[in-house]
Amino acid sequence: MAAMIVGVHPLAGFDKLLHYRVPETLRDSVAVGSLVRVPVLNALRLGLVGEIGPPRDFDVGKLKALAQVVYPFPALPPDLLELARWMAGYYACGLDSIIETMIPAAVRNGAGLKQEKLLAVTQRLTAEELAALTKRAPQQAKLYRFLEQQFRAQRKALVLARLGQTAAVAAALVKRGVLREEVRRIERIAYTDEHAHGELVAAQPHVLNAEQQAAVAAVTASLGAGKFGVSLLHGVTGSGKTEVYLRAIDTALKSGGGVVFLVPEVALTPQTVARLRSRLEAIAPGHRCVVWHSHLSEGERLDGWLALATGEARVVVGARSAVFAPVQNLRLIVVDEEHEPAYKQDETPRYHGRDVAVLRAKLTGAVCLLGSATPSLESFLNAQHGKYRLLQLLQRVDARKLPHIDIVDLRIEALKQRTLPLLSGKLVGAMQARFERREQTILFINRRGYSSSILCTKCGHIEECSHCSIAMTYHRTDEMLRCHLCGDQRPAPLRCPKCGAPDIRWRGLGTQRIEEAVRRVLPRARIERMDSDTMGKKNRFREVLAQFRAGKVDVLVGTQMIGKGLDFPNVTLVGLVDADMSMHVPDFRANERTFQLLVQVAGRAGRGDRAGEVVVQTFTPQAEAIQFSRHADYAGFAAAELKVRQDFRYPPYRHLIHHLFRGPNPEKLKFFAEQWAKLVEKTLGERVELRGPSASPIEKIKDEYRWQLWYFTNAVTKVVPELARLRAGFAWPDDLTQVLDVDPVNLV
Repeated sequence: MAAMIVGVHPLAGFDKLLHYRVPETLRDSVAVGSLVRVPVLNALRLGLVGEIGPPRDFDVGKLKALAQVVYPFPALPPDLLELARWMAGYYACGLDSIIETMIPAAVRNGAGLKQEKLLAVTQRLTAEELAALTKRAPQQAKLYRFLEQQFRAQRKALVLARLGQTAAVAAALVKRGVLREEVRRIERIAYTDEHAHGELVAAQPHVLNAEQQAAVAAVTASLGAGKFGVSLLHGVTGSGKTEVYLRAIDTALKSGGGVVFLVPEVALTPQTVARLRSRLEAIAPGHRCVVWHSHLSEGERLDGWLALATGEARVVVGARSAVFAPVQNLRLIVVDEEHEPAYKQDETPRYHGRDVAVLRAKLTGAVCLLGSATPSLESFLNAQHGKYRLLQLLQRVDARKLPHIDIVDLRIEALKQRTLPLLSGKLVGAMQARFERREQTILFINRRGYSSSILCTKCGHIEECSHCSIAMTYHRTDEMLRCHLCGDQRPAPLRCPKCGAPDIRWRGLGTQRIEEAVRRVLPRARIERMDSDTMGKKNRFREVLAQFRAGKVDVLVGTQMIGKGLDFPNVTLVGLVDADMSMHVPDFRANERTFQLLVQVAGRAGRGDRAGEVVVQTFTPQAEAIQFSRHADYAGFAAAELKVRQDFRYPPYRHLIHHLFRGPNPEKLKFFAEQWAKLVEKTLGERVELRGPSASPIEKIKDEYRWQLWYFTNAVTKVVPELARLRAGFAWPDDLTQVLDVDPVNLV
């Protein structure tokens, strides 16, 4: 028999296919996509089988042998392996880094596998045999009698402890063939603990309105066709998009398919999991829903992966990385809140979860369903051009009205209060009225901490981070200044460090400061703050959301993690404390982000039987994003914004690639960035338009200076390979790091 040769992608920091002989004992368990251990230099390293067949121009007799197959099934199904190769080319990153992203560390390490031993009777003893055993080995007879009365295999440790026996007693009966010993994996299932009761939702399907029926019929037809397709479900907040998702999932499961359900924020996962699990229990008993995100324990992540890879579970719900879950026979991918920037990863590999979901659906012939009340302009333009099918839900369920939006001009409010206001009179009055009626309020501000900076009113000094070029944020709870980029911290000064004056003041807003202001105007209210400072403890966000749903919290103050997707029927007031914060940033998407934020936050109000109200505080009430959001006019906003993008040839009309240069020496950084830009312009010519190089808006982070270069292009796949080739041949200094980010969402 000819030797079996496989090509392996080693996870060893270099992108090269290495070939190995497969020992006879491992031949049956090796396939493309298998996770294996192979010798690389003097150590065994993990790798992924990328192909089966001998190398070219190499003596097969000199090949080393493959050492181990980690799992008896492929760790990456064929569609994921093909997806990994596409991502390596499109996002300009190493294939090994993508494989490591697709296969969680807990799976690669194989650590944390929890097992238990079971005992069961395999051979029934006659009365004479049992009598003889009782006389000769009474402890064995006692164990046999106990297990004979059980209907199923019993946990060995529990049985032996209960009967006061040792493992030798069981071993003797196993050796004789009277008992059998099994090993069963103990699965740790996320979100089944004591917090889950606060996340329960109705299991029975709702009665669909006409718009929902049309959307469900369209998605069902796509699933029935068994072909790849993308549908964009544009539904106003509270229009019942989730019910459409659930019906589509039901259809996919009944046809024997698997489902991936993506949500942008971990905070949304408990609510989504509760809905899926309760509905699955009602319509498809036995189907399980696996949770997948970065806050899971290693054991939960490993067990969830194994359940999907072996086909024990066919539904996964989670954040961005759940798009890589090894779901068998994938038929449907749902991307909820598809417009969210959280779907874009900000470290290598810098992929976009929504775009990767569309491609994975294409590779498997599945249906991809994108949903949002405020679709990204990229997706909306694709729908206009016929690449995606547009489904619309323009009415809230049960004919509920969209909340009334009040715009508060903070310029007028500042004249009334004779100071820069935190909470306007309109917002305070509305909060007090809701509290008296035992209704709930959400206050949103997209900045944690107490104040964005500390300013000396005498000399103008602002406390900045010594490692980054931004102001330190003041946290009043522990009187500390913190940098939200590098994590550096120091005690807040009592006097100005520059001139010594005591006239040092807080400037700007943060969640802590708003929480304090709310406590002053509502001293009897129960208030919780929800941001990354308070949600560090595992399951803390689940506890707070469960308490809020149960009515144990009157006012919830938070950042973007509470700004979308959450459904609380008793919330009748939403306050957006500073609508300008996302508008005045150096980013061509600033207006789009502001509009999306306003509409999404407003959508948290009035989702029950009571009417909702939204108070938006701003210094620029005339801005287009604010005026369009006031009437929830997505079509009007999209038309106006797309016209601006087309005039300037910004995305979605062209692709954008961001090239970042980092290093400790700003002059050296500038020199090499300029030399590189000249080379690219000379080589790529008409294929790209260059802008820069220039210093980044935040010029220094973690003691590294930053310069940037922008490439505008119509075809990423024709530019990225050429950039990779040029980068490989360019004489970069050792202390300079450069990063390519394709289709970036954060331009700061």
